[in-house]
Amino acid sequence: MNAHEIDYHIYGEEMQYVEIELDPQEAVIAEAGSFMMMDSEIKMDTIFGDGSNQDTGVLGKLFSAGKRLLTGESLFMTAFLNIGQGKKQVSFASPYPGKIVPIDLSEKGGKFICQKDAFLCAAKGVSVGIEFSKRLGRGFFGGEGFIMQKLEGDGMAFVHAGGTMAKKTLAPGETLRVDTGCIVGFSQTVDYNIEFIGGIRNSVFGGEGLFFATLRGPGTVYVQSLPFSRLASRVWAAAPRGGGKDKGEGSILGGLGDLLDGDNRF
Repeated sequence: MNAHEIDYHIYGEEMQYVEIELDPQEAVIAEAGSFMMMDSEIKMDTIFGDGSNQDTGVLGKLFSAGKRLLTGESLFMTAFLNIGQGKKQVSFASPYPGKIVPIDLSEKGGKFICQKDAFLCAAKGVSVGIEFSKRLGRGFFGGEGFIMQKLEGDGMAFVHAGGTMAKKTLAPGETLRVDTGCIVGFSQTVDYNIEFIGGIRNSVFGGEGLFFATLRGPGTVYVQSLPFSRLASRVWAAAPRGGGKDKGEGSILGGLGDLLDGDNRF
């Protein structure tokens, strides 16, 4: 498996985008909705699956695309091919505030495991599949952790981490405990499992869920401070209900505080 060799540059701080430079006949694949801009001589095509198995038969393509359905993704991806004579650029944007993380699969043993919604784009030839859990506990209690994506190949791939990204290098046997939603991805040498927090007070009143992930080295782990699920739940909780105003955020005065804060729009 030889992926296309691409050059890139990441711009921005909190709302980043990655600009990928393509030589003639080089291509990059991306999830729907991540495209930002491109030069005029780049051709955009919708492909079945991830485009890494175009030489296989119909059944092989169907199997590859069907695996993507299990992660909640579309059957199709978008390929951007440079059909011009010189170098051309195409850019992909972060879906929400955070960091874009470049992953060189040739330095990860040809495989990287990530959350199902973390993948942004990759060089043509990188396979985007699913990583099935071998432990039953992950399936029942892992949340996002049961079915994760695996990126395979020898090219560049880009994943997105919400908020601030932390990169942890674990020594053999070293363990890191992480909220399941805060995992961005990890190298294939890392052992991953789900652990019960324990304690009645922790379980009932802790507000952090009943389980967290245990990641055991050796290997590299990428952790995000703001998972999209957490961001969405906070926005939903703060949204006004039934056409009314907000809840008087941050004020014990509630509605009386709204009269004093200067924002009295109806």
